[in-house]
Amino acid sequence: MAMQRIEKLDSITEIHRMLGLAGPVHPLISLLDSNKDLVNLDRLPTSYISSFYKISFVTELAGKFKYGQGYYDFDEGSLLFTAPNQLIGNTQGYKDNKGHSLIIHPDFLMGHALGKRIKNYGFFSYAINESLHLSDQEKATMLAIYKIIGQELNSRIDEFSHDVVIAQIELLLSYAKRFYKRQFLTRQVVNNNLLLQIEDLLNTYFEAEKFISHGIPTVHFLAEQLNFSPNYLSDMLRTLTGLSAQQHIHLKLIEKAKELLSTTGLTVTEVAYHLGFEHPQSFSRLFKTKTNVTPVEFRQAFN
Repeated sequence: MAMQRIEKLDSITEIHRMLGLAGPVHPLISLLDSNKDLVNLDRLPTSYISSFYKISFVTELAGKFKYGQGYYDFDEGSLLFTAPNQLIGNTQGYKDNKGHSLIIHPDFLMGHALGKRIKNYGFFSYAINESLHLSDQEKATMLAIYKIIGQELNSRIDEFSHDVVIAQIELLLSYAKRFYKRQFLTRQVVNNNLLLQIEDLLNTYFEAEKFISHGIPTVHFLAEQLNFSPNYLSDMLRTLTGLSAQQHIHLKLIEKAKELLSTTGLTVTEVAYHLGFEHPQSFSRLFKTKTNVTPVEFRQAFN
C-alpha cells in the first residue's frame, strides 16, 4: 500500500490558488471569509503541513463538536489554532462549515515583539478537539477583531496598517488566553473527573510498579491515556490546581519515594533505580527540591 503523500504549503498565494480565490492583498497575511468567498476546503490536500500560523473562527459548524472525550452543544463559535510545520489532518469533514481563517506567515511578525512571544501561546499546540468554545459575548468580541483586521487588509493599507494588524492579532491572542482559562473553569464536571482520572492513573502506575520496566511516567503518557494533548493537559491543570502535569507526576514520585525510604532498607541509589531514575543524582536533586531535605536526611529524621 502506497504511503499517503503529505504536501507542504509554503505560500499564502498557493493556498488562495488551491481554493480558487484571487491572490492575497498581502503576500504574508490573509483573512479568508467562507461566508463571502465561498471557500471550498475540499480543494486543500487531505493532509498537509503549512508554513503559517492559522487562527480559524468557525461561525457555523456542521454537527456536534468533540471536546476532550465528550461531545458538547457548542455548534457555533469555535476557535482553532495551528502553528507552522504542524500536520493538519483531513479537512473534508469541515466542508459545510462557515467562518474566518486568519493565515499569518511568521515573516509578517518579524521585527515585532509578537514574533518571539507568539511561540509562548500554548494553545497553538492544542489538538483540534481542544479548540476554544466561545459564548455569545466572546463571539462578538472576536468577530469585532476579525472585522478590523479585514478592513485594514482590504481597504486601508498604508504605513500604519502593519502595526494596526499586529496590534489586533495580539489582542485576539490575549482574549483567547483569557477565554481558554474561562473554559477550563466552566467545565467543572469534566475537570473534576480529569483530576480523579489522573490520580487513578498515577496510583495504578506506581502500585503496579511499572516504573521499574517503563521508567518514570511522562506527561505524554498521561495525555495519551486521557486523549488530550500534553500542552492542553498541563494548562488545564495549572488553572485548576496551580500545578502542571509534570509537577503532579513529581508529587506522586516523592510520595512513593518517602514510602520506600521509610518502610524499606533500600539504599538511596536503589530507591532511585527502583523508581525509574537512570541517575541517582537526579532523584536526589528532585527530592531535595520538593522537600528541602535530601533522601538521607529524610530517612534520618524519620527514624
